[in-house]
Amino acid sequence: MRLKGVMPALVTPFDADGEIDFKAFEKLLTKLRADGVSGWVPCGSTGEYNALTSDERVSVLQFVKEFANKDELLIAGTNAGSTWEVIEHTKRARAIGYDTVLLSSPFYATPAPNELIAHYQSVLDAVDVNIVLYNYPPKVGVEVGLDVLDAFVDNPRILGIKESSGNLLRAIDIRSRYGDRYQVTNGSDDQTLDFYLWGATSWICGPANCMAKACVDLVNIIEAGDWLAARDKMQVIYGAMSSLESGKFVQKVKYGCELAGTPVGVGRKPLLELTSEEKAAFRKAMEPVLG
Repeated sequence: MRLKGVMPALVTPFDADGEIDFKAFEKLLTKLRADGVSGWVPCGSTGEYNALTSDERVSVLQFVKEFANKDELLIAGTNAGSTWEVIEHTKRARAIGYDTVLLSSPFYATPAPNELIAHYQSVLDAVDVNIVLYNYPPKVGVEVGLDVLDAFVDNPRILGIKESSGNLLRAIDIRSRYGDRYQVTNGSDDQTLDFYLWGATSWICGPANCMAKACVDLVNIIEAGDWLAARDKMQVIYGAMSSLESGKFVQKVKYGCELAGTPVGVGRKPLLELTSEEKAAFRKAMEPVLG
């Protein structure tokens, strides 16, 4: 699989009763497709996978798989807190038709590097899938470090890595050490321009749920080689991206969907709805994006 374009790390819409709202989901996906996204990444951290039951996760993966066109990329989030759980979620995703999964370190466990390498190898041994590694230390407390990438450099089923570390040096180190062996997909949303400069070729993007066209336009400008125009475009979305990275990411993305005309409800507890003051601040940050 060649990772390309903007792939939304999809929210999971909930109705007023807290159930998954598939009508709102369809409306959201339809708009994102019209805005030019290249594929779908359900059940990631933006999708609140940790707050979904196993059956709900299957229903989300099934829904997105059935919606997707053949030319759209599909990557299933199958992360969990232990290796056996990750394997079970990955088996279910593979049975639905996903041949690529996105995996960070198991949360809470904080495995050492050799344990993390063994974790990924166990998934590869148990399920016939490709893996996009996911480096998100602020969420899981563990870096998917260069020793992990070293361990799998000769395994073509490890396609690449989503970098959500917020550390640009990671992109520089990966490019310097491995060239184009690993596909780097950007996940540090407020540093998109910088990560593309240092070798990212795609963007698995939570903010795309509420500003997909702006994100797609930015990537198209970058790929056309007009870096000054890309800088100007990045400045348009930077305020919203910076606000998202400052905290309450999922709540802000979901409120952003409401501002964009595709309401998806609020997050599941312990996430609480934004206060009126927080909404006003994020609405102001979104003004340049929404026009």
